[in-house]
Amino acid sequence: MSGTALIYDDEMTRYKLLWTDPTCEIEKPERLMVSYEALKSKGLAERCESFTVREATEEEILLAHSKEYLEAVKQTPHLSLEELMSFTQQYSDVYFHPNIYHCAKLAVGATLQLVDNVMTGKVRNGMALVRPPGHHSQRNAANGFCVFNNVAIAALYAKKHYNLNRILIVDWDIHHGQGVQYCFEEDPSVLYFSWHRYEHQTFWPCLAESDYDGMGKGKGAGFNINLPWNKVGMTNSDYLYAFLQVLLPVAYEFDPELVLICAGFDSAIGDPEGHMCASPEIFGHLTHLLMSLANGRLCVVLEGGYNLTSLAQSVCQTVQTLLGDPTPILTGIGSPCHSAVESVQNVQAVHQSHWSCFNHITVSLVSEPSTKRSRKEDGDGEDTTETKDKTDKTEDIVWAEPLPRPAPPVRTVAVVPTELEDCLPEGCQHLGEISQLYIEEAKKIRNDHARDMTNEKSLQCLQNVLSVLEKIRNKEVCNGMVLVPDVFAFVSCAVQHALGSLCDRVLVVFVGDGNIPLDTQDGRVLLVQICSKEPEGVKSHYHVPVCLSKGLCEAASVIQAVLGLLLPLAYEFGPGLVVEALGDGSSKQDVPVWSQLTSLLQGLGQGRTLALLQRDCGSEMVSATGVSLLGSPAPSLGPLGAPLSEDVEALEAQRQRLKSQWGLLLKTESRTESQDK
Repeated sequence: MSGTALIYDDEMTRYKLLWTDPTCEIEKPERLMVSYEALKSKGLAERCESFTVREATEEEILLAHSKEYLEAVKQTPHLSLEELMSFTQQYSDVYFHPNIYHCAKLAVGATLQLVDNVMTGKVRNGMALVRPPGHHSQRNAANGFCVFNNVAIAALYAKKHYNLNRILIVDWDIHHGQGVQYCFEEDPSVLYFSWHRYEHQTFWPCLAESDYDGMGKGKGAGFNINLPWNKVGMTNSDYLYAFLQVLLPVAYEFDPELVLICAGFDSAIGDPEGHMCASPEIFGHLTHLLMSLANGRLCVVLEGGYNLTSLAQSVCQTVQTLLGDPTPILTGIGSPCHSAVESVQNVQAVHQSHWSCFNHITVSLVSEPSTKRSRKEDGDGEDTTETKDKTDKTEDIVWAEPLPRPAPPVRTVAVVPTELEDCLPEGCQHLGEISQLYIEEAKKIRNDHARDMTNEKSLQCLQNVLSVLEKIRNKEVCNGMVLVPDVFAFVSCAVQHALGSLCDRVLVVFVGDGNIPLDTQDGRVLLVQICSKEPEGVKSHYHVPVCLSKGLCEAASVIQAVLGLLLPLAYEFGPGLVVEALGDGSSKQDVPVWSQLTSLLQGLGQGRTLALLQRDCGSEMVSATGVSLLGSPAPSLGPLGAPLSEDVEALEAQRQRLKSQWGLLLKTESRTESQDK
């Protein structure tokens, strides 16, 4: 299973607003046109698999809508202009056109085609560029530019036709997709996550149920997660923080079989609706983080986005990640704003009884639900006048065009013993002949940093490591894997060489016990060690031992450590290279977790990764590492339970030690008992 689908038909551009309506005028055909033209101009469309778009059937539409509503919409092609205007007035913030019924059927049909092609394995993932959008429409009503609920229908269709029991819907549009929430609020088979501009119920659709305490009903309680943004100007740091602290922990515990994204890019910088400051590049990273779920089955469906420049850029960033291109550079990652931290903590507090990943958090509500608070206040205590001033400023904001993301001609190169070569997946290339330059460099590094390395085979192995690093530096390959006799010595040598010739900052993720001979004092090396025994020596803010009682064997604890500690540190550190190392003692049981870790780390350093594995790690580990480095989906870990209590305590101790230095580890401390009273 490989490839990325792009589902598009320019027929969906053939409707527009026929009268004056300042609210609806931003929803125009150019939204779709510029998105598709950008994909074509950057050569992305031709790299995708294309499929002829079909109309949805009435039976498919009726999965989420009533017969009465469908019959009413069916009449719109035959209505006069005056009758269309009158018909539109039944609903909120939407307009109709004689061709919109046809386009709405195409939008649903395109979304279902994407689901079919992903679920049958014709492609791994894909994007449906559709119009009209869908996530606001409800069973009996059009709403918010939406006629039929494309993603809700897709989820119901997937459940019916592919017998799925767990579907994750991620809605990063800046408006709350209340239509999706209403459709699934009593359904525990669909987990719906939405972040949205809310501002204490003053931003459209201005619903009480859009706040963080809107959690679903009955059997669906806990399967609806609303994260309200109570101020404008949210940044890449805020978006990453929300994913790492809320969405991804729950998603891994839920273990979806399919991920659907309501991809509204009005949450990007410059949008007249969102007024946020998150760059288009962030959507490449958010997409990457979701690609490790559901065995890579990911369907992205366009919703909003009204700044034509940031919309087109964000669509391209998303599709490039789906195609497997190196992730874009993110700069300036640091502390989330106080308002974002407050919203995240409130979500964690109200969902503690529903999700084991939040059970360990000592947290209480920062405030009463936002709808009960003064609407003149947001999380930072700003009044509405100040917020309006910020809104006006974000309209005129200027940002740099995303940098190119060229993929090296070879993604992964591997050096393994002859007896393990058959374990490498197709696509991993052998290193080939080593330059004399790297032979001399290996001798120099051995003399300077590893004088105990006297064995000629070890020296040859070091030459292989340096050669792989140079291929990464020269952009001949994206990443590489080398099996080594002494992972401790080789990590040290690799880091020294990389700092001298490849990049300024190296992230080392070491899995195993023991003391790694690395100097982390100057802040150029961030060492995160997942171990079962505390290593000796003084720890700096750049040396982070993560002591887990069962190492990689307890998946829930490892994922908690990766999402709550490793990735926040790594994204803020911003490495130019990731060195991932596996020490002694790994087993077949560790393979799925190691694969997930390797996949998630590909989002850092533009995917530039050197994996060093102890030579006796086993054929299954070699194969799994190669698969993940090639960008193939990591295997599912299954629905996760709660992390072990002793592991939780160790993680929290590290967070407390590091939180003053690292902004993405920030939390709003719980109120004292006296304050609660």
